[in-house]
Amino acid sequence: MSTLIENQKLGKLISTIRTNKNIKLRQLAEKINLSSSLVSQIEKGHINPSLNTLRAIASALDVPLFTFFLDEFTTNDLIVKAGTGKKIMLPDKELEYTLLTPDLSGAIEMALMKLKPHSLSFHNLFAHNGEEVAYVLEGKLILYLGDKPVLLDTGDSVRIPPGIQHKWENQTNEEAMVIFAVTPPTF
Repeated sequence: MSTLIENQKLGKLISTIRTNKNIKLRQLAEKINLSSSLVSQIEKGHINPSLNTLRAIASALDVPLFTFFLDEFTTNDLIVKAGTGKKIMLPDKELEYTLLTPDLSGAIEMALMKLKPHSLSFHNLFAHNGEEVAYVLEGKLILYLGDKPVLLDTGDSVRIPPGIQHKWENQTNEEAMVIFAVTPPTF
């Protein structure tokens, strides 16, 4: 890809973010101590801004610097249509995971866990390096956090800090479903 096209894409992205945040070109220029003319040339793709200028722009627009370095994607790369999530089956387990994120390449993983009646997610407590947030979508479950059992009902949620030993148990006659997010991904 030529530098001109890259500059134009970067400039358009900066302009779009600025416009969406209702910041006038002049206001952005003042925040980063550049002339309005220079900022306009950056947004039009005529000038390749330095890394320091991009840092200043990112700070002024309140976006992470990496926003300007993300690869292009299509919406198909981001969407998981109903019923098409990747199934993750563990041998000899009474549970099924469905990945709700398209893949594990991002910073967060989201999944749906279905736990059959009278079953455990694992026989032994399990811990991972990532932080987890879980929401009971359907059913009643016991969540063991270390040696402490906690009863969770439909609509309850929990944050499980990194390294905390835990497991799920469904003692009812109905299947239970939990949506959870883990960062970084663990599957």
